Amino acid sequence: TYDVCEVHPGPNLNMIVGANGTGKSSIVCAICLGLAGKPSFIGRADKVGLFVKQGCLKGLVEIELSKTPDNIVITREIQVLNNTSSWFINRKPATLKIVEEQIAALNIQVDNLCQFLPQDKVGEFAKLTKIELLEATEKSIGPPEMYQFHCELKNFREKERELEVNMHSTDTESSDCREISIIKCNNLCRDKANSLEKMKQRIERYKQDVERYHERKRHLDLIEMLERKRPWVEYENVRQQHEEVKQSRDQAKEELKRLKELQSPVTKKIQETEEYFKSLDMKIRDKATEIKDTSQKCKQKQEALEMKDKQIEEINQALRMKKDEEMDRQRKIHNTHKLIEEWKNELNTMSISENLQPQTDAVNNELKKLQEERANIDSDISDVTAEKMNQEREKKRIIDRLGQLNNLMNIKEENLKGRFRDTHSALMWLRKNKDKFKKKVCEPMMLEINMKDNKHAKYVENHVSANDMRAFVFESQEDMEMFLMRDHQKLKVNAVCAPAESCAESLPSRPIEELHRYGFFSYLRELFDAPRPVMSYLCSQYHVHDVPVGTEKTRNMIERVIQETKLKQIYTAEERYVVKVSAYTKLTISTNTSLRAAQFLSSSVDTDERRELENQQQDINNTLKSLDMRLTTLFERQKHLERRDNELRQQKKELVERGNRRRQLESKIGVKYDSLKQLEQDAINLEKESQQANVKIKEINTQKARLVTELMHLIKNCISLNILKADLVLQSTTVAAEKNRLESEYKAASGQLKAAEHQFRELDDRKRVLTENCKELLKKARQVCKLSPDQHLPKEFQTAFQALPTTLEEIDAFLNEEKTRASCFTGLNASVVEEYNKQTQEIQQLTEYLEEKKNELENYKQNISQVKERWLNPLKKLIEQINEKFSNFFSSMQCVGEVDLHVENEEEYDKYGIRIRVKFHSSTELHELTPYHQSGGEKSVS
Repeated sequence: TYDVCEVHPGPNLNMIVGANGTGKSSIVCAICLGLAGKPSFIGRADKVGLFVKQGCLKGLVEIELSKTPDNIVITREIQVLNNTSSWFINRKPATLKIVEEQIAALNIQVDNLCQFLPQDKVGEFAKLTKIELLEATEKSIGPPEMYQFHCELKNFREKERELEVNMHSTDTESSDCREISIIKCNNLCRDKANSLEKMKQRIERYKQDVERYHERKRHLDLIEMLERKRPWVEYENVRQQHEEVKQSRDQAKEELKRLKELQSPVTKKIQETEEYFKSLDMKIRDKATEIKDTSQKCKQKQEALEMKDKQIEEINQALRMKKDEEMDRQRKIHNTHKLIEEWKNELNTMSISENLQPQTDAVNNELKKLQEERANIDSDISDVTAEKMNQEREKKRIIDRLGQLNNLMNIKEENLKGRFRDTHSALMWLRKNKDKFKKKVCEPMMLEINMKDNKHAKYVENHVSANDMRAFVFESQEDMEMFLMRDHQKLKVNAVCAPAESCAESLPSRPIEELHRYGFFSYLRELFDAPRPVMSYLCSQYHVHDVPVGTEKTRNMIERVIQETKLKQIYTAEERYVVKVSAYTKLTISTNTSLRAAQFLSSSVDTDERRELENQQQDINNTLKSLDMRLTTLFERQKHLERRDNELRQQKKELVERGNRRRQLESKIGVKYDSLKQLEQDAINLEKESQQANVKIKEINTQKARLVTELMHLIKNCISLNILKADLVLQSTTVAAEKNRLESEYKAASGQLKAAEHQFRELDDRKRVLTENCKELLKKARQVCKLSPDQHLPKEFQTAFQALPTTLEEIDAFLNEEKTRASCFTGLNASVVEEYNKQTQEIQQLTEYLEEKKNELENYKQNISQVKERWLNPLKKLIEQINEKFSNFFSSMQCVGEVDLHVENEEEYDKYGIRIRVKFHSSTELHELTPYHQSGGEKSVS
């Protein structure tokens, strides 16, 4: 309505008057938003940006408030884009919290409908409850402490209720009595006192059980103390046994010592004899060592003499070898002279060597030609072998592919056998008897038809009947009749005859390109391959060359396709459509059926490919046979050339040897003359060699004589040593006999000593066992008394143990007696004492609690009375003033209105409220202002 507006209110009632849309509410909204009010207080929009004039990006509200000593100016700037506000106090930036504190200090409450009532919130004022209306009135026009007193009264009353409820809930026998009135408090206290008295009576009944429990506890404590003392008595008994055994062991030890002292002289003499025997034995060993050394030296001298004999023999052997060598040299010289004479005679008798070169050249030329031919044959063999390997690889590839096709064909044949056993039997018969027919016979169509794409098989199977799918196709009617009469077999099979004039190449009524725009992509015939008779029959009988196959696009526009193409049969992705024209009405009628899944043609075999592969395999087999024959021929020729090559090389070798024989003889004679000359130079002087040998033998004999003298001296020494050794052996035998005698006497005297030792060991073992038992019993006794290993028995235990029996038998008898007495106290447990103590404690707590709550309740009553007087009197005066003015206003309008303080229960301060009652018609009664009873205008006026 306007961009800028400034309003200066007066001191009393201010009224803004204007027609609809002149901006009265804009001023009211500005007052609310400028005083930190929320858009929800106004009820016109939920965002502050919506209060800014349309077309503007921001809006500003500035309010000056009266305040001493200086007025304050509050400014709010609203941004439309992000619904944010900036606040200023006296032109300085401030936060929303500071602004709210300043406004609250002036008791301005734009959220209080009794102080600020926008036009759109009049209905909400009428919806205020009496309690809400009272609180709003207290906040808006009452003194600040009025609302505070009201809140305190409500809190006091809530505490008072809690105290009363607590006092009730503490008393289990009067828990249903929850009177609110304070007057009932005295009765409540009396009930608590009665309850307390009953609890005391109950606890008296528990007292006897508690005494019996304590009596039983004394017996159990005595049992526990007896069980603690028992292991100590056991320990003391074993300890005394240990001391007795220890004393006996010490006595046995002394006896053993005495016996050992008595045997000491005998032992000493045995030791002396033993030492003398050992010294003699040592001397005997020393003499034996000297004898051994002397014998060794004798042996060495004997070996030296034998060595000298061997040296003499070696000298004689060397002389004999020289003689033999000289005789061998003379023989070789004689033989060499003889051989030279023979070669000279052969050389003299040999004629001048004829010219062998022409024969050698002829042989070389033939060898060269032979090698060239062998190289050509090797190359041919390599080429033929490579060709054979290529053919074998191709053959393997064809066999693998045929295997794959045969597997597919086997699958189709197994399918045929499982579904149509008679047709399969007829197929087996046909394959064995094809030679009986004049023209070509095709196997069942399901075997002959091969799909180019298996996903299209469903179209063909839905178009061709199942009977024709398993039918044999004949080119001749005569062949078909003969087949049906075959060997009088009673088999149910189907057979058809292809047209005499082939229809396999028939053209469709229109090119498929014209149907592409309807989603058609092919005719049925182009989706599969088949032998010519089968294709001719299918074109003639089923018009597969003129039935198009479409897609989902065809299905979506099927009505247009039927109208525009005039096709009689149509296939879409999943349906078949048959279109007919009624002979009577001339109307086009179409029927559609869903396509069945393919059963026969899903595994297709390309028969042309199979036939081509079989032909290729036969050609390769023929080629391989031809290559094998050619290889055989080449290998035979190669062997023949090898034999001829060997013959020529032998001829060449003989010719060369004939040419080289004279030169060889002349060379050999020269070599033998050189050898003869060397033999004559190597002559040996046998006389000189004999003299040198005799000198050497004489010197060796002198050495032998010296060795013999030394050997005799060593033998005499060895004999004297053996005599001394024998004397020592005799002495050793005498000493050994004396030693054995003493040992026998010692052994006889040591029986008593062994018995003493045995007794000592037994007592020592028993002492060790008793020591272990003492340790275990002491450990057990400490555990029973819960003592640490290094802790002594406490004095209180020692004092208690003194009053108890001292023997195990007495302790066990006392234990049985006490256990029997304790078992007489049945039906008692610790819960009796716990309950007794608990009840005693509860009685004490209840006594203290009742006293405390009574005092506290009296204090709250006094506080409530004081605060109530300070709150209720001013409130009644305030409402009387409001009622007086409200009634005057309504009287001036010839209506009736009154405001009063509504109270249901004087003690329930949270239920106090202001009630407004109005009457706008003289014929009606005063009615309370509610959201539903009065009209909109009556509510606004009220």
